[in-house]
Amino acid sequence: MGKSRRKMTPLGVMRKRQVLRVGFLPENDCAPMVVAHEFGLFKKYGLEVAIHSEPSWKHIHNKIIHQELEAAHAPGMLPFLINVGLTPEACQCLTGMVLNLQGNAITVSRELARLGVRDAATMREQVWRDRHKKTYTFGAPCPLASQYALLCQWLKSAKAPAYPEVKIEQVPPEQLFPMLKLGYLDGFCAGEPWSSVAVQAGVGVCITTSALLAPLHPEKILMVRKDFAEKRAEEHERLIAALIEACFICDEPSNRRALCELLAQPRFVNAPAECLEPDLLGPFGPESGLQSLHGLNIFSRCRANEPSAAKAAWLTGRLFEFLRWTVRPAGLSHVFRPDIFRRAQRLVPKDCLVASAAPEPEASLAVPALS
Repeated sequence: MGKSRRKMTPLGVMRKRQVLRVGFLPENDCAPMVVAHEFGLFKKYGLEVAIHSEPSWKHIHNKIIHQELEAAHAPGMLPFLINVGLTPEACQCLTGMVLNLQGNAITVSRELARLGVRDAATMREQVWRDRHKKTYTFGAPCPLASQYALLCQWLKSAKAPAYPEVKIEQVPPEQLFPMLKLGYLDGFCAGEPWSSVAVQAGVGVCITTSALLAPLHPEKILMVRKDFAEKRAEEHERLIAALIEACFICDEPSNRRALCELLAQPRFVNAPAECLEPDLLGPFGPESGLQSLHGLNIFSRCRANEPSAAKAAWLTGRLFEFLRWTVRPAGLSHVFRPDIFRRAQRLVPKDCLVASAAPEPEASLAVPALS
């Protein structure tokens, strides 16, 4: 964290590098990874990068820890969970970049919608009517992460007593739609396009979005092991620089339609392009008419990419609410590293930084308590 200056190797004379293996989850917010790879931005910054689709956070977790991946598009909560030992294996991880803000939606089954569920209050009424007869099951991709927190926040927003007849199961993103269709789930909170897939297939109804529940909350981050960030700092910073430029491209409205077509490919998100459009083109929520306050997925605007203290506090605040900690665990410190981000930012053309130059609207990161 010192102020020593490291001399960077000029881009044109980079020596041959080991291939960086970077994982991503099949959701719309993997867009910066895909754009940086497909449009040569990694090569522009002197890197050889291979990107790999991973089915779930567990695969990301395992491959980062066992050094099968150097970096990954991961839930913002994951490095905190790993560092404090709340995952199967612990190691020191950190992030020098937030990849996007928002991007999640809550969807309920057609059957619940038919019974009159349209918000948290009517969900509470339905659970009360079915008490002692049915347990409602909702899905979220990663335990204690933002999607889980948003689902809990929504369920509790009706200011009702605890829901003994509601449980939340961990389900990989691509499995949420089929499990809703088969009746194993009554609803879910997930990153797009999986709500739109359910809605357009006629098996789900979008109830609300994370842009409405927690405007500008941090969603995915670039996660690396701490030892990678220290031993291969130059490559790490160039990787972040390439992704900052990719995020700028992803946030340009004129690029969004082509982005839908690109991400729809089987090797990336593997969903129909028209199911990516509500999130990336808008308006979001074809069934409910819901539109997000700031656009659902934000990749560069609103200083999205800076791993600021406010973004870290939004995530760790959810952990304190869930786990009732009275003492702050040491593993929560120095996970979000703005110093690394600022060094990487110096490598990026200034015109790619204009969109993120405005002061970060930190006040928007406040959300109602989950308890």
